[in-house]
Amino acid sequence: MKLTKEQRLEIGRRIYNNEITKFEAAEKYGISVTTARDYMRMYRDANHLPPKKTSQHAQGSEREATLPAATEPAGLEEIQSMTKDELINALIWERIDNTILKKKYAKKVNAKKKSI
Repeated sequence: MKLTKEQRLEIGRRIYNNEITKFEAAEKYGISVTTARDYMRMYRDANHLPPKKTSQHAQGSEREATLPAATEPAGLEEIQSMTKDELINALIWERIDNTILKKKYAKKVNAKKKSI
């Protein structure tokens, strides 16, 4: 589902104003958690708002959410704006994604070997 810029900004507004979490937005709109975060940042930047501060409690509840969809590679600017906890979480998810992809690739290679 392709979202318009207005829809993206509305999703970002709801996340920024704590109406929904990134994880709830990802599930509701069929986007990745990273994309939901990007929409929140897009809204914040378009309205010249300060970065959203999250409490340790909120971050802890986000960690308990399910595995997000595949993430997009982060640019240097995005990485520099991340907190230590966000960097650690991103690294963990990246390793999980890589492990899943390696298993899928190994399965595909083994299936091709069997068919030959």
